[in-house]
Amino acid sequence: MLSKFVDPEVARAIDALPNHINEFGFDPWGFNPEQAKIYFSLAKLIFEYFRPEIHGIENVPAGRCLIVPNHSGQFPFDGLVVAVASLLRGDPPRLPRAMAERYFPTLPWVSESFARAGVVVGDPINCRNLLMDDNAILVFPEGARGCGKTWQHRYQLENFGRGFMRLALQTESPIVPVAVVGAEESIISIHSSKTISKLIGAPYFPIHPLAPILGPLAYIPLPVKFHVYFGEPMKFEGPFDDEDQAIDVKVKAVQDRVQEMINDGLRARTSIF
Repeated sequence: MLSKFVDPEVARAIDALPNHINEFGFDPWGFNPEQAKIYFSLAKLIFEYFRPEIHGIENVPAGRCLIVPNHSGQFPFDGLVVAVASLLRGDPPRLPRAMAERYFPTLPWVSESFARAGVVVGDPINCRNLLMDDNAILVFPEGARGCGKTWQHRYQLENFGRGFMRLALQTESPIVPVAVVGAEESIISIHSSKTISKLIGAPYFPIHPLAPILGPLAYIPLPVKFHVYFGEPMKFEGPFDDEDQAIDVKVKAVQDRVQEMINDGLRARTSIF
């Protein structure tokens, strides 16, 4: 019955993936291609809502890699757009396995749907095993700090964590830097309420400037235009368990490249719509 909601383009792309599934239709991390077709068909509608322009998708290599974008917009629409672009615009199609914050799987119905769509909890062991199985990993080194940044800090990267770099070194995986321009304007936050976030157990709670007037309607994302830039893969060498100082140098190289791509994208943009 649910097959009528499956987009043919999405179905063809997922069928083209080298899915390593068991006799029950699941891979070791709970991904189910048939259910993923439904979720990504819905995701495609959101993707088209933002009318994204995709640049450099050919830079996503075959085999294992880490896709590393900036993070913003209060809700993970940036991750959705990057994932759908990789699936539908990639040649061959790639379905990046997104690393989710531990908070999201605690929400009702989210844990199972995330797993069926290929999302996994951002655990280093999960990520390492997925890379060793030649998957593409979508990871946001800014974490929730990036997604929840306020308007006055838009397009200013939070410091990247070291975990993604250690995993790249351990698995000899290239890193694809990605810049997403447009997500910052989709949902504006002028403050993060620590009181509310603690009450609901969330990493942050954005306060929209129009929330006192519009209430929950203020959090409907604006139909801004996304611009997504996939940079050339970056390769690093060295021991994955090196001193933090040595890892930080490599991390900064990736962060600086993403910031440079963001700045270039902002200069090229003529309108947020």
